[in-house]
Amino acid sequence: MEVSLHPSLSTQHPELKIGIIHYTKIVVAESPQMIKGRMQLYQENLYLEMQETPVTERAGIAEWRKLWKKLGADPNRYRHAAESLMRRVGKQNYITPFHSGVDLNNFFSLQYEIPIGIYDVAHIKGNVEIALGNEETGYEGLNGRFNSLQNILYSRDEESAFGSPFVDSKRTAVTEETTEALHIFYLRPSLSNEEAEKLLASAGRMFNQIHGGDYATALLTNVTPTTTL
Repeated sequence: MEVSLHPSLSTQHPELKIGIIHYTKIVVAESPQMIKGRMQLYQENLYLEMQETPVTERAGIAEWRKLWKKLGADPNRYRHAAESLMRRVGKQNYITPFHSGVDLNNFFSLQYEIPIGIYDVAHIKGNVEIALGNEETGYEGLNGRFNSLQNILYSRDEESAFGSPFVDSKRTAVTEETTEALHIFYLRPSLSNEEAEKLLASAGRMFNQIHGGDYATALLTNVTPTTTL
């Protein structure tokens, strides 16, 4: 499988950095108590921090709102996934455990203040490209409704769109049957390549400790817009 940035993104938005982690031979199950406890404590501490620093003033959230606007979407109408999660925490509507794959994905998103998506490779057809949506781009999302992705980044395979930093599709959702997964990190443009690679290595290592199997990371930029898994 090849994962790439659409050529127009590389030329028009050279600041974009997309992190990729490919997992194989993993076991997705109920999260261990250690992860559940860590996630709950993290959210409680985050809630206290947000009494001093509102969601939109947090560095990662603010940077992605700025990029959202530059890409052409309204960050107030279409909030990226990390901001939506953080707003829930700010209302003490804490995120409850689902399964280990989703739970760690949510934890990483809150920790790094960036949107992140995880997908079941068994339901991805052929190569993957990350592009900017138009008026025809959209899918049925995990939020239970059809989501339009005009001027929003999204990932697509040979069948159709399946993921974005806004909301992911049902088609490629990770379940407890998943054994091979693709993790897409919509990294902060301000990160250096070295910082981005360290972040991916840290996340991959933690995911691997919980799920077993093997993993490999890659960083897509305007200089290296393609990777082969």
